[in-house]
Amino acid sequence: MTQQLKLKLTKKKLLKKWDIEKDKKIILLPGRLTSWKGQEVFIEAINLVNIELGYEAFYAVILGSDQGRDLYKKKLIRLSEQYRLSKQIRFIDHCKDMALAYKVSDIIVSASTEPEAFGRVAVEAQSMEKPIIASNIGGSNETIIDEKTGFLYEAGNAKSLSNKILRTLNMDETLLKSIGNEGRKNIVQKFNVEKMCFSTYSEYKRLLN
Repeated sequence: MTQQLKLKLTKKKLLKKWDIEKDKKIILLPGRLTSWKGQEVFIEAINLVNIELGYEAFYAVILGSDQGRDLYKKKLIRLSEQYRLSKQIRFIDHCKDMALAYKVSDIIVSASTEPEAFGRVAVEAQSMEKPIIASNIGGSNETIIDEKTGFLYEAGNAKSLSNKILRTLNMDETLLKSIGNEGRKNIVQKFNVEKMCFSTYSEYKRLLN
């Protein structure tokens, strides 16, 4: 079996597990279920996108454990039911192969409403050559080159997020591929081990002097 065929079958298996028919694009929001990760803003944004388009153009996957915050998860499920998004949104507790989760997805979202020091999702998405839409606070401001490797939106603003989702959904494949390539290049240039070690060493040296 060729590597390509093996990957195709693995993707198919994951999508079946997620109860998704790959006839539409997939928007992935990874991160544990907690209010500051912005799952509510994400659900509201999806509703606004649907209103604008007049139909459900994609699946939305909220991937992360509630880590015992079952009341918050119930709140999110109720919100998705209120907007009639139950057929469109998938709540997935866990995925062993995150690289595969990124691979099967078309757009990645990081919707944090509070600043993250680094923001791993934005870096992972770019590394996997996927367009990333992230809130304009914390580490994402430094890891994403806005309009080149991804898109920044106003944190906590569902309308701002929905506009970026709409824009990305309407992009042609050539432009999306270009964003993915630039994202990968950005991460390789900034975050390879040697450069990170050298930057850390240089900073310590500067502080000690």
